[in-house]
Amino acid sequence: MDILFVADPLASFKVYKDSTYAMMAEAVRRGHGLWACEPEDLAWRDGRVAGHAGKVTLLQHARQGDWFTAEAPEWRPLAGFGAVLMRKDPPFDEGYLNATYLFEMAEREGARVFNRPQALRDYNEKLAIARFPQFTVATLVSCRPDDIRAFMAEQGDIVVKPLNAMGGSGIFRLRPGDANLGAILETVTDLGRRHIMAQRYIPEIADGDKRILLIAGEPVPYSLARIPAPGETRGNLAAGGTGVARPLTERDREIAAALGPKLQAEGLLLVGLDVIGDWLTEVNVTSPTCFREITDQTGCDVAALFVDALERSCA
Repeated sequence: MDILFVADPLASFKVYKDSTYAMMAEAVRRGHGLWACEPEDLAWRDGRVAGHAGKVTLLQHARQGDWFTAEAPEWRPLAGFGAVLMRKDPPFDEGYLNATYLFEMAEREGARVFNRPQALRDYNEKLAIARFPQFTVATLVSCRPDDIRAFMAEQGDIVVKPLNAMGGSGIFRLRPGDANLGAILETVTDLGRRHIMAQRYIPEIADGDKRILLIAGEPVPYSLARIPAPGETRGNLAAGGTGVARPLTERDREIAAALGPKLQAEGLLLVGLDVIGDWLTEVNVTSPTCFREITDQTGCDVAALFVDALERSCA
């Protein structure tokens, strides 16, 4: 089948670690055709949702910035592809939101879009943990600096983060007596106009922020623990963390078993759960990663598991 990847510019991919590239390579190995475009290339025209997409061929050497060729783009209805994969990285901004509306229109025309557009809107990656309070630490969502100060006084040590960013961007650890507290709260809340999330600090972050991948509701048997660099609070790989693959713990499996069937039923084929210690901190649905790191370290072929599930979903 032909698969359309709606993603960031292909030339920006870091192929040695990019999960979307891993998906593409596995799809090609099985004989599927690759097409690609960006969200800005989607349009509703002639009564149908189409993408201005080019056919992609992977090169064998796969060097950074030189790993593919693409034919001239052409307009193709999304319903004409065997599958459409939304792999645009956050932020979940107005452009991303509008893309989900177009995808939903395409679904009504027969397109098969993964993850499901409505689920992408319904599952804010930070706020989604509120659906599963039995697995979360004390959490506050507010745009009022006074509320956040009171929460910090109650908890003693907190982390604050924006609701629509990725890669550790905009995350701060705050404690009473921080001389920069006022300035940080003004910045992260945009002077009280932007909601942010505050959570009790989880000391087990020192052992890693675990990414647990769910594919069609089932967990990959290994997580990727992203261990903060010295002097850092954030474990995100984009913030300098080191990724170490580990077998799932009993608690990891408990969380995955509780969330997996519910998330699959919502149309979420691929989800990345973030777990610190025993606690769920995020539910990543926009563009979950860590395929390559887990596969390289364990031999568990995550991309093959994903394409297996994709083929079953499109059969």
